[in-house]
Amino acid sequence: MKIKDVAKEEFITGSLSCAGCGSILAVRLALKALGKRTIAIIPAGCMSAVNCFLPQIPFRVPMFVSPFAATAAILQGISAGFKFRSIKDINVLGIAGDGATADIGMASFSQAIVSGMKFIYLCVDNEAYMNTSVQSSSTTPTGAATTTSPFPDTMRETSLSKKNLFSIAVAHKIPYAATASVSYPLDYYEKVLKAARTDGPSFIQVQTPCPPGWGFPTEKTIEIGRMAVKSGMWHLLEYKDGKVRFTHVPKKRTPLSEYLEAQTRFRRMRPGDIAHLQSMVDKQSILIGME
Repeated sequence: MKIKDVAKEEFITGSLSCAGCGSILAVRLALKALGKRTIAIIPAGCMSAVNCFLPQIPFRVPMFVSPFAATAAILQGISAGFKFRSIKDINVLGIAGDGATADIGMASFSQAIVSGMKFIYLCVDNEAYMNTSVQSSSTTPTGAATTTSPFPDTMRETSLSKKNLFSIAVAHKIPYAATASVSYPLDYYEKVLKAARTDGPSFIQVQTPCPPGWGFPTEKTIEIGRMAVKSGMWHLLEYKDGKVRFTHVPKKRTPLSEYLEAQTRFRRMRPGDIAHLQSMVDKQSILIGME
């Protein structure tokens, strides 16, 4: 796919999100791919609290705000209703943050996949509860400072603490799952199209850098996302037909320190901590075949 193939029509305009918001980019691209025959379900979080209040609502498709833990359950219910009425040409899209997916909504997320209903679950992962002042979530990476996770004197001697939502979805034998990044828009766009064509539940976890939460200049959003992929802190993966594959592998990995030092959330990490985290990323990359 080339950039000229991306739809020109906009379905979200006039957003009040922060300058440089990665999540609003993810939603904008997803709606471009899915088009006007889409209904969006959004729980509490940046996308709803910042954008969805009268008279200013930026969405140009039907949408409503769901209870925090219920996004996937509502997706399941709407999909079942459309199936009962033999309506097949409407995309049922959930747009939930990492907290609403990995923490508060995990039970309904699991059950909805098991139901087998057709929907697209989009997790916009900015790696913390950003809307309520940057509290830690279970997708917050090791070493990142949040308002509820003061950095300890010694880093935990564990594997990467970020919960692997992609592997959880794959373990459910979901028909389609992927990871993506707003910094690789064509890769992400194509994955949304594949999810829409999937006969059953699909899941995409898209990394969405957050300038105020991560601590970088607003104009650096795309650069930071690319650094995450090039350093091995974020992988672009796809699960389909029972197989996992990379959709993009950097030609040359960059030092993890470059990614960490570009964000103030990692400023408390000492050289030994960075070296330890680098070794953890290296081991993980070897395990999944990146090296």
